[in-house]
Amino acid sequence: MIIELTSADLSADPRLDDYTRLKDVKLRSKIEPERGLYMAESANVIERAIQAGHRPRSFLMSARWLESLTPLIERAAGSGDGADVPVFVAEEDVLEHMTGFHLHRGALAAMQRPLLPSLGELLATARDGAPARRVVVLENLVDHTNVGAAFRSAAALGVDAVLVTPQCADPLYRRSVRVSMGTVFQVPWTRLESWPGDIKALQEAGFTVASLALSDDSVSLDDFTALPALQRPGARLAMVMGTEGDGLGKRTIVASDYTVKIPMDHGVDSLNVAAASAVVFWATRGIGA
Repeated sequence: MIIELTSADLSADPRLDDYTRLKDVKLRSKIEPERGLYMAESANVIERAIQAGHRPRSFLMSARWLESLTPLIERAAGSGDGADVPVFVAEEDVLEHMTGFHLHRGALAAMQRPLLPSLGELLATARDGAPARRVVVLENLVDHTNVGAAFRSAAALGVDAVLVTPQCADPLYRRSVRVSMGTVFQVPWTRLESWPGDIKALQEAGFTVASLALSDDSVSLDDFTALPALQRPGARLAMVMGTEGDGLGKRTIVASDYTVKIPMDHGVDSLNVAAASAVVFWATRGIGA
């Protein structure tokens, strides 16, 4: 149903609670998982979420975007007016007052958060129903931008799945989704329950676990990818990546099979995790094939 809003009075409809204080990262990071929702911003991102089978709770947009988004609403809800899914429409100043920012990408959708698979399920089916060969673990990244960028690189460079540790930023937070260009809906992922304990589960599943870190025994990425164990057909690789500042935890590095570094010049010792992930994903793209 299409509902026209003439003011930013959020008490008028409790379903508008999903859209309040969107710029409050700490609050939204807590309440969105608790409520079982996430926010999709822009027509392109909403479309990718719907293509992935995610269900909208409601839409929020300026009046000038309604006509162009009607086919997308119809695809998601079965009717151009949203049927049982509320389609809130308002002038841009009302939307800005309501959400806390200028909605310049046309629309928002409050989406129902999908249930995440177990680690075992994900590893068994991530590659279009076949077992995963290359996965990345994002350890305790706090920057949603970096999480989104890592997902985008994973999608572009053929990584089968992303695993995030219990303390890692939410891949479905609005900024992560936006930076990823919606690829968080395309790359299978789940949140680990025990870290670094789940390293053992990865190893038992046949994965070589490589921590990307600087240490006295780090192997260069070139030498690592040339190892006979990774050149054989069916090899499985898990790459563990952390923040540029704090790096990976000591227990993570100790439990891993290898510590790997990217060779660099001019005295540069590290890259931002978003850049490093793209380099590592490209360099390992032939493993397991």
